[in-house]
Amino acid sequence: MGLKGFAEGGIASIVAGCSTHPLDLIKVRMQLAGEKPTLPSLRPALAFNGSSSVVAPESFHIPPPQPPRAGPISVGVRIVQSEGVAALFSGVSATVLRQTLYSTTRMGLYDVLKSKWSDPNSGNMPLTRKITAGLIAGGIGAAVGNPADVAMVRMQADGRLPLSQRRNYAGVVDAITRMSKKEGISSLWRGSSLTVNRAMIVTAAQLASYDEIKETILEKGVMKDGLGTHVTASFAAGFVAAVASNPVDVIKTRVMNMKVESGAAPPYKGALDCAMKTVKAEGAMALYKGFIPTISRQGPFTVVLFVTLEQVRKIFNQF
Repeated sequence: MGLKGFAEGGIASIVAGCSTHPLDLIKVRMQLAGEKPTLPSLRPALAFNGSSSVVAPESFHIPPPQPPRAGPISVGVRIVQSEGVAALFSGVSATVLRQTLYSTTRMGLYDVLKSKWSDPNSGNMPLTRKITAGLIAGGIGAAVGNPADVAMVRMQADGRLPLSQRRNYAGVVDAITRMSKKEGISSLWRGSSLTVNRAMIVTAAQLASYDEIKETILEKGVMKDGLGTHVTASFAAGFVAAVASNPVDVIKTRVMNMKVESGAAPPYKGALDCAMKTVKAEGAMALYKGFIPTISRQGPFTVVLFVTLEQVRKIFNQF
């Protein structure tokens, strides 16, 4: 146990994260759709010196037309057409760092807690303890990996910005370095409360439900302990995690991606402000924007994660 659990979880997480990165990028782009871009202040086209009876154009409020909703396939095609196939892997270096920090920590801690809290006879752990272990492991892992998470969101979202506003990070190290210099070290933990909350929900839902479903399948004799059981339990766990975490994920993405101009008020004061503005401007279902790519990514990610984890465990057990 111990360090072995961290290594097993880290390897499986990196493999799963890299293989499903394009789906995660599409999810981020969809979650940001409908958000008002930050535009520089423009001088009105009609301006008059002195008094005038003509009303300035800005006194009229013309609501902007709402863009048609695009599905994950059309968003993916649009990204490839406008930015190239390589754009689907924008921010993959940040994904590797994020999985190395965040997922290695959460998977390892969950494994440690599971070994301590499991029944010594059956080897199983009550569902409430599984959820508690997931909440603790997810929260600590998220706090450790937040800088990589911020960098990943920004790198994934960069292509949707106008050319003049793009950050054009060379990689995850460049992103973290530039954020630290321009916005301060604290910017690396922007949205950290959301990241921690989301990670606690995802880890508790994902790991606890996987273990619970797998144990139930084996106890009921539905299937033997093999690939079929692992795939079934992991896909179900992915669905549970996606439903539980999507609203927090949308808010987290928007808070992390917001551009703070010097001397100007930030678009959002915090998580609650972002949630209220999002619901007010786009409706309550905006909190489930990107749900199709979320489950499309969360499903394969969780399947690859746990199938790889089970295989890595077999290899490690040989030593």
